[in-house]
Amino acid sequence: MIKISFQHDVLPLKNQLFRLAQRITLNREEAEDIVQETLIKVWNRRNSWQDIESIEAFAMTICRNLALDSQRRQARRKESENENVLENHIDTALGPYEQMQQRDRVRIVGEIINSLPEKQRSCIQLRDIEGKTYKEISTVLAISEDQVKVNIFRARQTVREKLKTIDKYGL
Repeated sequence: MIKISFQHDVLPLKNQLFRLAQRITLNREEAEDIVQETLIKVWNRRNSWQDIESIEAFAMTICRNLALDSQRRQARRKESENENVLENHIDTALGPYEQMQQRDRVRIVGEIINSLPEKQRSCIQLRDIEGKTYKEISTVLAISEDQVKVNIFRARQTVREKLKTIDKYGL
């Protein structure tokens, strides 16, 4: 049996939880509240941690459910600044013009991802940005691995098609 430590096993997940919550709610402040509530819920279940197969999947599932509940409560979602993890991949060896083009491209991809249906958005966030396996994603989202693959395929296809349209027509 593996001994789970809140400080070593749960707290390091807060950035991943935040990115997942923010991707679902599209609101930074709401995502911060959801992460805090998730950590409290995980802590309150500390007596049953030994029964949990993956504390990470458990925390991600709680976070996702709280974010979806929050989203449902909100009649209208507000656009907020979205700190995108992809921004960290801007090539600093490029000149200022090329860096600006890359930043614009990253911003556009982020907007396209935000416009995807929730399940596709969550799948692509967990797979392409968080680097989770199909099995981990299926556990977090409570869907089959095949459904995960289909959602990721459709999400990537939508992003690709919208980018081609933008490249072709400028909008």
